Amino acid sequence: MEYEGKIYRPWMEANSLLIQTTIGCSHNKCTFCDMFRDKKFRARKLEDIYEDIEEARRTYKHVEEFFLIDGNVMVMKTEFIVSIIKKIKELFPSTRKISLYSQYNDFRRKTVEQLKLIKEAGLTMAYVGLESGDAKVLEDVKKGMTPEQAIEGAAKAKEAGIRVLVSIIFGLGGKERSKEHIVETTKLLNILQPEELAPMALAVQPGTELEAQLDRGEFTLPSKRQVLEEEKYMLENLNFSTFYWGDHGNNEVSLKGQFPNNKIGFLNTVNNAIEQEAGRDETIVTYSW
Repeated sequence: MEYEGKIYRPWMEANSLLIQTTIGCSHNKCTFCDMFRDKKFRARKLEDIYEDIEEARRTYKHVEEFFLIDGNVMVMKTEFIVSIIKKIKELFPSTRKISLYSQYNDFRRKTVEQLKLIKEAGLTMAYVGLESGDAKVLEDVKKGMTPEQAIEGAAKAKEAGIRVLVSIIFGLGGKERSKEHIVETTKLLNILQPEELAPMALAVQPGTELEAQLDRGEFTLPSKRQVLEEEKYMLENLNFSTFYWGDHGNNEVSLKGQFPNNKIGFLNTVNNAIEQEAGRDETIVTYSW
């Protein structure tokens, strides 16, 4: 099995066998992302993907989890995705999880009936990068999506019964737009109500447009305290049940568990971190949101 270029998968998929289905990302314009800068987006040939799955069958006696890479596999034609999932299920009948990357716009551009076909074929989870619910931040980072489009895509995924894990990025609004970013993100999440939520703190990647903006003084990183305050606000104001994957390596604190079951414990951890950071933080910010 040969992979092309740099390979990425969510940290929750550490035990999954990766099947490269697409090369790169169909959007590939986000200012903060360098995951697929070296690739031109395309779908792999179906026979090549089948060959990888067949090789996996010869190599491994038992695989329970698969993850389809690269970026937004959901953008591909419905029959293409269904064929790959069915091939996996045929050769690995004991498989209990098949996941992939998607965008809300990928859901939006398919019919509910098409999404149901993918779900019925055996799709278990779709990982979706929301990043922010603030329209201006989404525009600034060139996400290519509006909050309204996210709502439309999420509604279709829910109607089709597709479980969604959404990622958001603390600090993506920078120092100046921290409040608007987290308030609007929380508000949008309460509408979308993803089954799972993965918040990550911003880390500026070398070679990205965001790094250039930072160097030119057009973007200012938020302080650690601001990032913690964003997480505190979100935890205080989310109003739906979800699994919270707040244990990404970039985060200021590590939180993981069912929400709101663990809300009090999560907030205690964040508040303790804020108290420790308060004495070191020279940023003048009013947090009466």
